This record gives sequence, structure tokens and C-alpha cells, in this order.
Amino acid sequence: MKLSTKLIHAGVEPDPSTGAIMTPIYQTSTYVQSAPGVNKGYEYARSQNPTRFALESALAHIENGKHGLCFSSGVAATDAVLRLLVPGDEVIAANDMYGGTYRLFTKIFEKAGIKFHFVNMQNASAIRPFINDKTRLVWAETPTNPLMNIVDIAALAAICRERKVLLTVDNTFASHYLQNPLDLGADIVLHSATKYLGGHSDVIHGCLVMNDDQLRDQLYFIQKSCGAVPGPQDCFLVLRGLKTLHVRMDRHCSNGAAIAHWLRQHPKVGQVYWCGFEDHPGYAVASRQMRGFGGMMSFTLKDDSPEAAKKVLSSTKVFALAESLGGVESLINHPATMTHASIPREQRIANGLSDSLIRLSVGIEDVDDLIEDLNQAIG
Repeated sequence: MKLSTKLIHAGVEPDPSTGAIMTPIYQTSTYVQSAPGVNKGYEYARSQNPTRFALESALAHIENGKHGLCFSSGVAATDAVLRLLVPGDEVIAANDMYGGTYRLFTKIFEKAGIKFHFVNMQNASAIRPFINDKTRLVWAETPTNPLMNIVDIAALAAICRERKVLLTVDNTFASHYLQNPLDLGADIVLHSATKYLGGHSDVIHGCLVMNDDQLRDQLYFIQKSCGAVPGPQDCFLVLRGLKTLHVRMDRHCSNGAAIAHWLRQHPKVGQVYWCGFEDHPGYAVASRQMRGFGGMMSFTLKDDSPEAAKKVLSSTKVFALAESLGGVESLINHPATMTHASIPREQRIANGLSDSLIRLSVGIEDVDDLIEDLNQAIG
């Protein structure tokens, strides 16, 4: 079955009692049992919910995985993976990553005795010097947030298999539609489903997909025991979003390509970070492991000052100045003070994330209107 068809039908069956084509929202906290311990597979909504189960099945199918698990946010899903570890374990993580992930790693799990190494993963072999007998997990994003660096998932997975280390890939920027890390050897795939999967900026949600049965059981125990589960309404919204992911992503990609090339020609724009340029350092890898280059990008101005950047950020009319990404509407963001403010400035600068960097989440509006808006804002 082709991906576009799976997105509409995976995990969804007509409601047996009514024939409803959409999965119902099972808005209940508990389930009646015919006798103690005798039930229809559902006991308590933190552990099981039919709407959530339908979404978990759909997510597994479209990511070419065996098991899906849903969480109340992308950060909650990240937290669940880190709870597989014990004090003394070590993690190798990308040095260019979402600020919320960095904050969780350094402010929460470092205090619990987990050691983190932040490494530039554009060359997968760069992780080798950091692997030792305490290394349990490699954490990668690709494309990275916000500099659009590309990690070779297959090369990273080969090293992790060799050293018996788990590989988790945050696939949020690409979505299932553009990239499938499990097919490339990853052990766990994470999505902030808040973004492209939901697609309408109306839900907070996260998910994990994996193939290994034992890994699924461990993560399910964490999901159930720690309780960071999404409500059925949230699951319904993501199920709805999946049905249009393919048509939305096609438009995100075409609009993104047009705006990236337009920005590169603008006389006041400095560097444009978008992995679809043929001279992008990761272009060959991105072309091999992705089916498109997406609608995420960042750029600087030739007047490389925070003041010039803030003038642009406050002048757009169609692009909304806001956190998040991946919705149908276009967003403009200042990573240094918004999504990545939790990363110390000296570390941000060392990684290439300047105080003047502007990040765009290109939506599905008419691309001419988006270009006109950026043109008047840049001046």
C-alpha cells in the first residue's frame, strides 16, 4: 500500500456499533468490567484508550514500524526514552538540537546521573571517540533544529549496531512523509506530533515508534507508570491530521523551495540554511534518505545584528511571530530568544546559532503572498 493511502486508512476501522468512518472519541476515564479482572481489553484510560490505540496503530504503520506509543507532548515522549537509562549511563546527542530537548537533558537528566556528550553529527564517525562501555543511547535530529544540518541515519545506525547502542532519531522536521528512520536502522523514532502530524496548531502531542517487542514493553511500562498520556480528543485531532499529511507536506515542500531560493537571491539576506540546496553539505545524504526537503529553513541578514533581525521579525503580516512549527500557517521565529533560549549563548554561538538567526516554518498559503510579506519585512 502506498504511503498516501496508508495515511488515510492505517489504524482506522469503521466503528462496529454505528459504522462511523472516523474513530470515535472515547471520552471516558474507566471501563466497566463484567467480573473482577474480566474486561474487553480496557481497564483504565491511563493504560488503554481505544482512540489512542487507533492512533498508535496508525503511527506504527505509516512509519513502517511495529509499535507506536503516544504521549502528551514531544518532550514527554523524549522523557520516556531517557527513562530507559540509569545513573552512570551516557548519551551522545547532536550539538544542534531543539532547545527543549537540550533543557530536558541538561537540567533534568544530568541531575539524575546521566552524562551527555554533545557532538556535531554531520560526520557520523564523529561519535566514535565518545562511545565507551557506559554509552547507552545516541540521540539525533535530522534535519536539525534550527540550522538544517543533515545526519546520515544509516551510517549512524551501523555504528550503533556495532557498539550495541540504541539510536533514537527525532523525525519531527521531516515527518513520516519525507523520511523513515526505522528503514535506515534507527531503533526508536520520535515525533512531536504537535507539528506536521497534527498540522493545524491545535494539539500538543508526541509519539514514539519502534520495532523491537521488548523495547516497546519497556516504553509502554514507562508510559503507563509515569502517566504522560494524551487525552482522546488530542488523539482524534492527530488522527484527523494524518489524513491530509501528504497533501500538506507536498505544499510545504514546494513553498519551502520557492522561498529558500528567493531568500538566497535577496540582496539583504546573508546565509540561508535549507537542505535542498545542491551545495548544502548534507545535500547528497538528504537526497538519499528523504523524499523532499520540507518547509523549514533559517536565514541571517547581511546586517548581521539582533536589531535588524528583530525589525524583520516584528514586520511580517502573513508570517506570524510564534513558537512551534509545522502548521498550515506560516510562522517566523527568533531561536536565540524563543525556541533555543535555554541553550547557553556561548554554546549556541559555537554551534553556529547566532543572535540574529531567523527561522521560518513555511505554511501552505499562496507562495506569492508569502514572498511579498517577507519582501516588505526585509525591506
